[in-house]
Amino acid sequence: MNPQEILDYCLTKPGAYLECPFGPEPICARVEGRIFAQVYPSRGWVTLKCEPVQGIIWREQYPQAVRHGYHCPLVQQPYNNTIHLDGMVENGLLLEMIRHSYNRALASLNRTARARVEKGDTAE
Repeated sequence: MNPQEILDYCLTKPGAYLECPFGPEPICARVEGRIFAQVYPSRGWVTLKCEPVQGIIWREQYPQAVRHGYHCPLVQQPYNNTIHLDGMVENGLLLEMIRHSYNRALASLNRTARARVEKGDTAE
């Protein structure tokens, strides 16, 4: 997958929208204000949220393509993975990682915000 395909897929998630809060890069996919994907088109990678144990598993399975979250403070690194979009991680797994990240962001919302997303009643 390339960066544009990732952004397009992120936008298929309920309540998802794109924003560039830090300048031209990264392009952030959010749900109710929570970032679930940071796409760096010029660098060819994406940073996604992950459950710490699952993140370790993916880093061990793909040591050349998956690493601790780029540009994340040390305390956040176990909760984010940066994936190089060089084809080493197959598309199916990459889609699974994006879904996992989206679900982590959704789970971090309060009940009211989560209900808005589930009803399709989001502000963005």
